Amino acid sequence: MVRFLIAAVLLALLSACGGGQFSAPRNLDDACDILQERPHYRTALRAAERRWGAPVPVQMAKIHAESRFIGDARTPFRYTLGVIPMGRQSSAFGYSQALDGTWAEYVRETGNRRARRDNIRDATDFMGWYMDKTEQRNGIPKWDARNQYLAYHEGHTGYARGSYRAKAWLMRVADNVAARAERYEAQLIACRMR
Repeated sequence: MVRFLIAAVLLALLSACGGGQFSAPRNLDDACDILQERPHYRTALRAAERRWGAPVPVQMAKIHAESRFIGDARTPFRYTLGVIPMGRQSSAFGYSQALDGTWAEYVRETGNRRARRDNIRDATDFMGWYMDKTEQRNGIPKWDARNQYLAYHEGHTGYARGSYRAKAWLMRVADNVAARAERYEAQLIACRMR
């Protein structure tokens, strides 16, 4: 019985220290490091690029902005009186921070009923699908990381209305996404992963 208890405690400690399958890659500032550490990301990103025409650097920059490559990322809790949790700020979840309704639309349109937001392949496919819709509905080229991100954050209708213009913080984030996409592109070319 004592051996079993010791083994159970050691197993629990070991699993707690493992970082889990959803942890972020070590160096988020270098696209080559990310893809070398997580080769399955490269496979997923390339598949979405082939299927939807979504450029890998733009996908990566958007994932960085949304979840920092943390597969089970969620929005923070809202609190009443500063201490009473009242639920999360939104239903956004996973690598792509897709909302429940938008994810359901993606599943319905693509027929990918087994898709999960915490699966990098499904999340990048979702992102490619959304970028394709953005190009169709809002006329934003897939290489335009800044405006693709604004439409991603505000939704197609919100982007068309210009709701982002009243959000200086969001404009700064979108500028950062565009700069990161350019940096990731240059890095991927330099390390011959593009």
